[in-house]
Amino acid sequence: MKDKILNKEYGVLTYGITPPKASNSHEKIKKIAAKQIERISSLNIDALIVYDVQDESDRTVNERPFEFESFVDPSIYANEYLKALDIPKVVYRCVGNYDKTDFVDWLESGKDNYSVFVGTAAKDQKVKITLEEAYIKRKESSNKPLLGGVTIPERHLVLRDEHLRLESKVASGCDYFVSQCVYDVAISKAFLREYKNYFIENNLEIKPIIFTLTPCGSVKTLEFIKWLGIRVPKWVEKDLLRADDMLAHSLNIISAFFVELTSYAKKLDVPIGCNIESVSIRKAEIEASISLANEIKGFINRQVK
Repeated sequence: MKDKILNKEYGVLTYGITPPKASNSHEKIKKIAAKQIERISSLNIDALIVYDVQDESDRTVNERPFEFESFVDPSIYANEYLKALDIPKVVYRCVGNYDKTDFVDWLESGKDNYSVFVGTAAKDQKVKITLEEAYIKRKESSNKPLLGGVTIPERHLVLRDEHLRLESKVASGCDYFVSQCVYDVAISKAFLREYKNYFIENNLEIKPIIFTLTPCGSVKTLEFIKWLGIRVPKWVEKDLLRADDMLAHSLNIISAFFVELTSYAKKLDVPIGCNIESVSIRKAEIEASISLANEIKGFINRQVK
């Protein structure tokens, strides 16, 4: 994972999971972890992403489709419950969830070799430590996880400044980026073009971008995807709602998107990879995400040859 990122290789493949709810008993968490280990151990991936979760209700006036609950700390889950899974683990940190002392203690512990720092969901959200402060604390720390940043291609459609956000994050120490889930390939391509042009014009080092894909197998999942701020083009939404098998159709759409995005990225000479996740806890959608990861791995292998 580290070599591929630092060498800016095409085709990094990761799989993302959310830890279980903190309200679960220790035994229940162990059972959930065992099931995840069983699923993930069959995948030929470069790393497992373990998400941190924050309440994003401040980001939108729309009602959240699923009630927010606290989840197990991603570092604890990765290091204690998923210890048997012998692959690199990228631990997300929604930095505003932690006070400075706890954040620094985590950094100094050196438990996690890979991390992605995440800022606030809304500008006016109250936090204990800002993203900028977190970057500074990492620079000051004796232990420095290989650092990733979040990128949101859809944000570029409105604000036209995503390339500037990436520039700032690279200056703060980010060596790679993981996107929010994408369902609009046109926006992703436009963002990649702007990113490439700006970085080349300003003699900046281009960093790999890992695009996230997620299956959609129900109207409820589609509503949640849209609530998260993921732009689903009208034609895609209509196709999904009309499909006899929404889940299978979503897999066809997003795998085709990644094929198209890969072709475009290679023309631009921008290294991209893929992260697979399931935003739903439904068994069918989780299993579909595993199937998608295997399909994307096969595609990546064919491209590398």
